[in-house]
Amino acid sequence: MDLSSQSKVSGFVIPVEGLKSPEERLQPFAWFQKMRKEFPVSFDAKRNSWDLFRYDDILAVLKDPAAFSSVRPQQGPVLLGSILGMDPPKHHQMRNIVSKAFTPRSIAELEPRITEIMGELIAQTEGKTEIDLLQSISIPLPVIVIAELLGVPAADRQLFKDWSDRIAESVEDDSEAAIQKFLADKEKVRRELDDYFMKVTLERRKQPEDDLITKLVQAEVDGEKLTDEEIMEFCILLLGAGNETTTNLITNAVRIFMEEPSLQEKLRQQPELMKGAIEEVLRYYSPILAMNRYATKDVEIGGKQVKKGDLVVTWIGSANRDEEKFPDADRFIVDRTPNAHLAFGQGIHFCLGAPLARLEALIALPLILAHFHDMRLPEGTKLEAIPSTFVYGVKELPVQFTPAAYH
Repeated sequence: MDLSSQSKVSGFVIPVEGLKSPEERLQPFAWFQKMRKEFPVSFDAKRNSWDLFRYDDILAVLKDPAAFSSVRPQQGPVLLGSILGMDPPKHHQMRNIVSKAFTPRSIAELEPRITEIMGELIAQTEGKTEIDLLQSISIPLPVIVIAELLGVPAADRQLFKDWSDRIAESVEDDSEAAIQKFLADKEKVRRELDDYFMKVTLERRKQPEDDLITKLVQAEVDGEKLTDEEIMEFCILLLGAGNETTTNLITNAVRIFMEEPSLQEKLRQQPELMKGAIEEVLRYYSPILAMNRYATKDVEIGGKQVKKGDLVVTWIGSANRDEEKFPDADRFIVDRTPNAHLAFGQGIHFCLGAPLARLEALIALPLILAHFHDMRLPEGTKLEAIPSTFVYGVKELPVQFTPAAYH
């Protein structure tokens, strides 16, 4: 095994110890609990990375960009660069510029259109009593929203979804052949994305339109504008992080609604609980499982000596189930308060798209509950996790239901 190849995939190699089997990847929480208790700070020589599992350790790392950098050593393809891969002061400058085009007001203005898209998607399920939630709603909703936000044509939506899926994928196994295939595909995806967004960016410079790419082209802070490459990077970030996070947030919510059926009627009768329910989904089935950082100096974490340059993997999915932070951590408590989960990160890299993901879920989930009653998994269904240690969700979610008209 050539470990130098393995290091290029940034620590996200399947199988990670404890996530080897399909069952473990679908339900990683027992492993997280074991690691929190027995090996909260552990070094994996095979992946050449430190793994953190406790809430307090992870929060400390995420809030200390000086000691734990987001800038990845340039090994292999970098897909989600942009703001995710920057440290201050460049990160602060970039985020200020991007924020001008991604304000809370601009997100709030999307509400009527998101509601309209959901109406169209639900209308397409008319006459059915079973759907795959991902294909019918969870995938197309954020893809359409992001595509329209960026200003790309409807004909390219499937292309967008294919790219976002490939961005999120991890290595199938730890063989040299699988790693080389993974690296080659990531390089191919990166070239395709670069070509696509560079073309659109150049077009918007010549012919502005009412879309986010035009806003990014025109955005300016202290006389500074984004370069074509920086705009391209942000579009790629929005495509990957925006689509996958929202898709899995909506899917994971309906999954827990089916696992605990009483939630369905409770949320119909008490719609004011939905905001809190979404936060609990983000904690309980966090769409993001892990985030990477790199030590900028020798530092001690939990009594272990981390060396300068070491990769540190913060297991968000474990932090959000930490018993020391969340009472009854393995219970889904719809009105849990407080709920300081880390699903969108923390500190300077707190997810810029969090308001959009929350808005999409807040619109989509009540409409799903209104139209699909008695939601349940078809008998004999075996869910399969997405092949990724970066995002958490399932490949498909078949839902049997009674249409509201017949309820």
